[in-house]
Amino acid sequence: MSLRSVRRDYLTRPIHRWAKRALPKMSETERAAIEAGDVWWDAELFSGNPDWRVLMQAPPAKLSPEEQAFLEGPVRELCGMLDEWKISWEEGDLPPEVWRFMREKKFFGMIIPKKYGGLGFSAFAHSEVIRTLSSRSNTGAVTVMVPNSLGPGELLMQFGTDAQRDHWLPRLASGEEIPCFGLTSAQAGSDAAAMTDTGVVCRGSFNGKEVLGIRLNWRKRYITLCPVATVLGLAFKLYDPDGLLGEKEDIGITVALIPTNLPGVTTGRRHLPAFQFFQNGPTEGKDVFIPLDFVIGGEKQAGRGWRMLMAALAAGRGISLPSLS
Repeated sequence: MSLRSVRRDYLTRPIHRWAKRALPKMSETERAAIEAGDVWWDAELFSGNPDWRVLMQAPPAKLSPEEQAFLEGPVRELCGMLDEWKISWEEGDLPPEVWRFMREKKFFGMIIPKKYGGLGFSAFAHSEVIRTLSSRSNTGAVTVMVPNSLGPGELLMQFGTDAQRDHWLPRLASGEEIPCFGLTSAQAGSDAAAMTDTGVVCRGSFNGKEVLGIRLNWRKRYITLCPVATVLGLAFKLYDPDGLLGEKEDIGITVALIPTNLPGVTTGRRHLPAFQFFQNGPTEGKDVFIPLDFVIGGEKQAGRGWRMLMAALAAGRGISLPSLS
């Protein structure tokens, strides 16, 4: 017998068996986190021996003529309208004419496809717009950034039903609806797995009809655009104690769209994170009832919110936030 086989049979395998018994089983949330998304060249870095030729062979990003015209036209005009000193220390918000201009020029719909009334811009154009605006006004840049990354538009395009896309995307593109995304819980921060915001599947009344839906309770904070938002993308843990959807009681993290004018929804107060004056604040919901089809993607996407969160956060962390620096 070789030393290697002895070590394998009498040391390595017993340790593996012990560790398998001692360690907790992987939860569905943890499994979804591991399996969500994919990797690009960054996988080479973690390999310890990156192949730099792969990176060098990647084609350079280019703006389309339409994207270039937007940068040289509406973006430059918007920069001329932004005075960060007045925004921060005199008015405490973007002037009404700036909000109006952003809506008219579809700054909130840069990533939304043209067939829904958006601009259909590339990730590179999105980055260049935010980078240019941030050189003039951080408040203006963040206000444009959120609907194009951390807002529900991206999630609707990837996971929404046809009816949800047809209803919401044109309104988001035109600025008729201002979105925000509620992930950060009051107690758990942005740790989605530890959030305390809950929804319970039940029957209730909505618009005068009894429907199958969800009763929600939440406390979120540091939600950008929340004080002015008309629709809230909400992440919560969904439970089905009465088995109305099936045998599973703990359905998991779910994402739904909540109109902020529903009974029980509270918004409007503001935070000033690091004395930055973009719209940011808390939201609470107490016994807010929504139909099941308010879940992004409908009933079949209930419990699949982790993948949605990874999709939304990837755009913000990989494109928008670096563009601010």
